[in-house]
Amino acid sequence: MTDLTLWQYIAVIVLAVGAGVLNIVAGGGSNIILPMLMIFGVPPDIANGSNRVGVFLQSLTGIHGFAKADKIPPALQVWQIMLPTLLGGALGAAAASVLPNHLLKPALLLVMLAVAAMMLFKPNLLHHSPDTEPVNINRHRKAWAGMFCAGIYGGFVQAGVGLLMLPLLVALLRYDPVRANALKVLCTLGFTAVALLIFIVQGQVWWTLGLALAAGNVAGALIGVRVALKLSPDAMRWVVFAMTLVAVTVALFIK
Repeated sequence: MTDLTLWQYIAVIVLAVGAGVLNIVAGGGSNIILPMLMIFGVPPDIANGSNRVGVFLQSLTGIHGFAKADKIPPALQVWQIMLPTLLGGALGAAAASVLPNHLLKPALLLVMLAVAAMMLFKPNLLHHSPDTEPVNINRHRKAWAGMFCAGIYGGFVQAGVGLLMLPLLVALLRYDPVRANALKVLCTLGFTAVALLIFIVQGQVWWTLGLALAAGNVAGALIGVRVALKLSPDAMRWVVFAMTLVAVTVALFIK
């Protein structure tokens, strides 16, 4: 595997900034990152592993913002909700780390496209009554199983996993959308750390690429807050879906 050119690194950073913005405004930034890295000739397993460096640092940035706004739920609730995603994340990352590239690439791309389609065609997944109290996840088997499956998906591919977790946290566990988003970021940080460790052990992290992605992701996360005030979520859903469709279609034909 040859190194990327200077212009490709610049493109990666710019792309990562855009992905960071998408993750804050609508989610699904990795739907753009992974196919484009494959177009640049990065093997699917290396692209998947290296992307986690940026996601990890971006999640830290997001958690810092939620903590400053006092939107992090109590520690016991956090750990109870993170547990199934950590277990699922380890399983998903382990599967992704050993799946052959000729199977991993179409699996990653098709799953990402499916999640982007769900975001587009199911825009009203978040319904919350302000008078409800959060439900203990240990007393809600469907929510526990759902978060475990979300962890598997997040560990396997990451792209759009927040779109799977938010409906569970809001509709089933009855958190308000802001605290649900904080929990989503905390869970993402947790299973991303587990996945990143697995990919490091497997030698599937390209550090210069990962750090370039991280720089863009963090900058994009900071910019995304301002963009979110100007661009409607409905418009962004269409943007994410269209960009994902183009990127996945092109990447499927790149050897």
